[in-house]
Amino acid sequence: MRWQGQTVGETDAAALPGLEDRSSVLRSVTTPEFAGMTFHEVLSKSALNHVPGASRMPFAWTINPYRGCSHACVYCVSPDTLILCADGRQRPLRDLEIGDQIIGTEREGAYRRYVPTEIRAKWSNRKAAYRVTLADGTEIIASGDHRFLTERGWKHVTDAESGQRPHLTTNNRLLGFGIGPAGADIDQTSTDYRRGYLAGMIRGDGMIFHGTYPSPERVRKVHMFRLALVDPEALDRTREFLEAEDVPTRTRPFAAQTETRSAANAIHTAARAGVERIEQLILSPEEPNESWFAGFLGGIFDAEGSCSRGVLRISNGDPELIRLIEQGMRAFDVPHIVEGARANGVRDVRVTGGLPSRQRFFAIASPAITRKLDIIGTAVKTASDLRVVSIEPLGEEQDLLDITTGTGDFVANGVISHNCFARGTHEYLDLDGGSDFDSQIVVKVNVVEVLERELRKGSWQHETVALGTNTDPYQRAEGRYKLMPGIIETLAASGTPISILTKGTLIRRDIPLLVKAAQRVPIDVQMSIAMYDDELQKAIEPGTPSTQARLDTVKALSDAGFPVTVFLMPILPHMTDSVDAIAHALERIKMAGARTVIYGALHLRPGVKPWFFQWLGEHRPDLVSSYRGLYPGASAEAPKPYRQWLAKRVKPLIRLHGLDARHEDDYPRRGFRPGQGHVDSIWRQDGAPTTGRAPGRPSPAVTFRTTGSATSTPAQPMLF
Repeated sequence: MRWQGQTVGETDAAALPGLEDRSSVLRSVTTPEFAGMTFHEVLSKSALNHVPGASRMPFAWTINPYRGCSHACVYCVSPDTLILCADGRQRPLRDLEIGDQIIGTEREGAYRRYVPTEIRAKWSNRKAAYRVTLADGTEIIASGDHRFLTERGWKHVTDAESGQRPHLTTNNRLLGFGIGPAGADIDQTSTDYRRGYLAGMIRGDGMIFHGTYPSPERVRKVHMFRLALVDPEALDRTREFLEAEDVPTRTRPFAAQTETRSAANAIHTAARAGVERIEQLILSPEEPNESWFAGFLGGIFDAEGSCSRGVLRISNGDPELIRLIEQGMRAFDVPHIVEGARANGVRDVRVTGGLPSRQRFFAIASPAITRKLDIIGTAVKTASDLRVVSIEPLGEEQDLLDITTGTGDFVANGVISHNCFARGTHEYLDLDGGSDFDSQIVVKVNVVEVLERELRKGSWQHETVALGTNTDPYQRAEGRYKLMPGIIETLAASGTPISILTKGTLIRRDIPLLVKAAQRVPIDVQMSIAMYDDELQKAIEPGTPSTQARLDTVKALSDAGFPVTVFLMPILPHMTDSVDAIAHALERIKMAGARTVIYGALHLRPGVKPWFFQWLGEHRPDLVSSYRGLYPGASAEAPKPYRQWLAKRVKPLIRLHGLDARHEDDYPRRGFRPGQGHVDSIWRQDGAPTTGRAPGRPSPAVTFRTTGSATSTPAQPMLF
């Protein structure tokens, strides 16, 4: 944990926002009444968080007295970014999913080493993009908030508006191996690549035989092709490639496993036409192109190559094959040397330049055998020239993606890349962005004193301050630290309107204080209650207060004179959208004293969909096919006909129960008017407006997660 550097006045620009002074970390606390949770008490330099003018958030100021269980995320790198996977291959980020095994890093002894890790979450959004170019030709497109590991620690792509965070400059060098310039775009499904692979594999390790066997009756001519391998991946690829060339083969056992030898299978054919076709396929073209050379290098490496202790070599005694290997290496600028012949005439073509050259070879040649690509345990040593050459704004927003991993990092275009910034704020204390978000809570114990100082500034315009936009201000930690009373009193005393969004029942403790504050400033209160079936609520919202407890809180607030808004969102197709379910929910909401209900169908934004379908498969497998029909492909919203059907079903029930209700799609965008007594618009928790909504308040939304939480704020992304 980064508790070092406790000297008063020492600053660390990489710290959590407002925590640049590293002496701010006071202590970590665990108590029996909060089993499984650790509170990290810190001194913050700021309380009010300003939302940038370019943001789509409907409010300008927020306060987050706690860090943990965060739903916000800044989305980081281009979907085309190549991510190093645990099998040693690099795949575009867009093709990866939650649960996939990739490579991260961990410090072991004197070195940081490459280790396997898992993708725990994935998000997408549109952000302003920058192109980072390195001296070796590697390019990365990322948001300004993204961080990369340099020889001087983690640094963001660009500086913050406040100028208070470390960021990349041309004096920095990234860590990793890079991928070099874009170079040739090798289509590994092309005919040229396929035939090059067959040439390298079969000429390197195959057997072709033609023979004549005379007998008294007749002369028998024999034609045979056979390829025997221990590794099924290369054998399967060769068989598939031959089938694509209309050469069918059969598979049979070749050698049984022994104590010193693995079992081997072989593909073969004795058809004359097939054997002759293979002989034609493996001939070298008069002028091989890059795709053929890439396939050839992949095939000859699978047949005769090895990668031991980081040294990649290909061995063969055929001068023609050695010449082709060299020619292929030169075609792609892969540094190499040809070693002298051994006694048996075999020579080695050895790739030089360490891990960067080795990974470049693998990316170009794409060999089939996974075990030869292993990088796990290799030390992070940067041999490539990964100096930052330029950082260019692209001048437009782009679709960007980010992931959370078990190690807190991943390898993007060959350089070590941090998880998303919002989750990364937790990781400043070496906490991960997954389960630690549930259990490791950062508490700004001096937030009230700092807030008082900020509100006394002459520049303060008394704009509405939103509480609950990032983490729930009434999560369980508030029961211990009691920060909200001081925040409410301070805001009210300064004449600042207040908006509170919560799922927590702890707000009841502060009702007398809120009543007093409401005499001075407008106060807006909203409660999210989506589930009215106790078992369903426990399954989807573990760790949050029960439905009845939240309804009792609504009643207590209503009795105190607050016109409470309840978010009946999301309504889940086939689970909570029946007439009985909706009527039951509205009856309970009405009895609790709420005045306004805002309702809407389930929204599955990209980072949430895999989590929800995983939950659905475990708890309601009977509905998986129906949900795939409602939310096909990348679709995030329920189809418009379903939303219209839902509105026709809900509106008569609303009138029946005498409630003022709004559908999320019904109203155009308009600003929030302090003191109007209810929320007249909906925003997604991630800040993105839904179609046709008015900016008024960020909407809470039901969540689910794969593990339970001790906090009242959900840990996984919103299902809204």
